[in-house]
Amino acid sequence: MTKKLRLRQLVIAADSTTLIGKLQHVLQLKTPYADPGVAEFGLTNGVFAIGDQFLEIVVPEKETAPAQRFLEKHGPGGYMAIFQVARIREVRDRLDQLKMRRVWNIDLPDIAASHIHPSDIGAAIVSIDEPRPAPTWRWGGPDWSFNSVPGRLTGLTVSAPNAVEIGRRWISALCDETDSEAYELQTAEATISFDKAEYTGLSQFIIELPDAESCLRRAEGAGFDRTSAGFMIGSLEIVLVNK
Repeated sequence: MTKKLRLRQLVIAADSTTLIGKLQHVLQLKTPYADPGVAEFGLTNGVFAIGDQFLEIVVPEKETAPAQRFLEKHGPGGYMAIFQVARIREVRDRLDQLKMRRVWNIDLPDIAASHIHPSDIGAAIVSIDEPRPAPTWRWGGPDWSFNSVPGRLTGLTVSAPNAVEIGRRWISALCDETDSEAYELQTAEATISFDKAEYTGLSQFIIELPDAESCLRRAEGAGFDRTSAGFMIGSLEIVLVNK
């Protein structure tokens, strides 16, 4: 797969802002950015910088917020994946040709973005974003480089009964490639896996941090359910690996 594609941000939907502080403590993250722009979607949020990638928690403030409908259906969990692309105009044209609806578009001097309807791409909201210049990231806030901790987002697992079909859709949309046996999508720093399961959605975020074991101990102390290599936030497993 193309190495020009990057997994730049992963998003968790939560029913309370307390999760923002708990994750900050467990993962030893720095000050989160509260993006006023998410009020458009009926949300409040906190965005943490990990390297030059981002982990976001969104919390609905309005009953009409799409994230509220997600929580009512699934409970807390993986909500959205945001990919950096090199030429958004080309990707938008491809989405239109594939008849994948773009439900939100924005074109600003420093970034352009489109959200793909989850019913069309499958399993979750996917966003394509072109920051200008490429190393910047408006959604992380003006001071994100000062509030970043060492680490990387190295993986994402997408689960569904029709995982192969959904994998094919993601790859066609993001990379202009098709593969009848599409189980993985490789970006510059992360592997996107498509896993056959009863649950449909983003089931794992894989994060590389300097001291994963200490993070796991703090997660257990904070009341999260432990797994063999991570901890659970509702239907989402946060898998931690050592940097």
